Amino acid sequence: MSLRLRLNLLITALSLAFMLAAGWAIVNDAKISIRERVEAASRVTVQLLDNVIVTSVMNPSLGETTEVLNVFLRSLGYVRSSQIALYDYRGNVLYTSPQSTYRSDVHPPQWFVNAVEPKKEIVQRHVRYGTLVVTSSAAGSIREAWRGVEKLMWMGLGFFLLLNIMVYALLSHSLRPVRHILGAINRMQEGDLTVRLEPFKLPEFDTIGQSLNRMAESLEAERQLEENRQLTALIQSHIEDERRSLARELHDELGQYVTAIKTFAVGIANKTVEKMPDISSNAQTIVAAANHIYDGMHDIIRHLRPGSLDNLGLSETLKDAVNHLQKQHPAIEFKLELAGDLDKLGENLNINFYRIVQESLNNAVKHSKASKIAVTLKQDKAGNVSLIIQDNGLGMDVNTVDQTQHFGLLGMRERTQAFHGQFNIASSPKKGTTISIYIPKESIG
Repeated sequence: MSLRLRLNLLITALSLAFMLAAGWAIVNDAKISIRERVEAASRVTVQLLDNVIVTSVMNPSLGETTEVLNVFLRSLGYVRSSQIALYDYRGNVLYTSPQSTYRSDVHPPQWFVNAVEPKKEIVQRHVRYGTLVVTSSAAGSIREAWRGVEKLMWMGLGFFLLLNIMVYALLSHSLRPVRHILGAINRMQEGDLTVRLEPFKLPEFDTIGQSLNRMAESLEAERQLEENRQLTALIQSHIEDERRSLARELHDELGQYVTAIKTFAVGIANKTVEKMPDISSNAQTIVAAANHIYDGMHDIIRHLRPGSLDNLGLSETLKDAVNHLQKQHPAIEFKLELAGDLDKLGENLNINFYRIVQESLNNAVKHSKASKIAVTLKQDKAGNVSLIIQDNGLGMDVNTVDQTQHFGLLGMRERTQAFHGQFNIASSPKKGTTISIYIPKESIG
């Protein structure tokens, strides 16, 4: 059921309730008026007839009272609101007053008669040789009242119809913007976020239209942001693939060459150690250079793609990374805390967690001058994963730092948001820095 129809039905119901209340009040007033009118008329009639009876009794020369009443009543004729009957001592009807002809063309419905007709009052006067009976009659008054009520009913019906037509037309005109708003919402549901509503004349609808336009702009921006995140995730995935491939090439190809050079140099050194010590010394130099190249190559491979991540899992890889940094920076106390089943998070999440930890630790070592760095990675019972990297270094004023210009922080934020996670950084000068990351269970797998 449409809003316009509901409002129209509501106004119709209220109008009917008002008309029924007004009708009840009018009928009730008519009932009271008819009763008072009939009672007054009956009282006057009875008093008049009582005077005739008294006059007849006091003047016997006028004849018998029944005869005097008969003559008087016939000359009186119709008496409004009263029905008069005269009977002789045997009960025979001597006279009956004629029926009321007032508003005889009006025929009120029976429900109206039942609603307003007062209780009949019967007054009897026993006279010599007869009985006079006066019965109240409201027929004329009822017809008169119905004529007025009928006019009011027709006027009310006309007003009711006119009101509903005007309300329907007004609602149709006023609610016309609703169709445009619903149309815009349907288009947005279908994916068209470029839809915009024009300003409306009514301030309420104009406010709704402006709010809907702002929502569409926000959704469009959010969709573009989501597309950018997906693109960033795809680029990062390709980068990781290239790093994996490059690390494999370095290990397989360059590693073999370095090993071969070292093997040949060792052989030359062994064979010339006694006869050609100079050549043996040069060979030992080549062996040392090969070892240095081999160690440097493994450091490069570790940065490109740690082999332990594919072979041993995230936990062991993080332990290896922290131990390696501990050896390189013995003055810094590193602490790693792991909890939960962290080796079943999936390859994509594993490499992103590793990169975030790698970036955070490198930043802390290079810039924070911290003496303690703690890394906590946990998976709770519900399956959500949280990562916290905390140091006691110099810290920074987060409110004055443009994080979009710090590509390390920006990269960590983008990696987190790619999994619909939450990224927060809390820091203050000389109080250290804490990076908190939360990944919901729905994004893991």
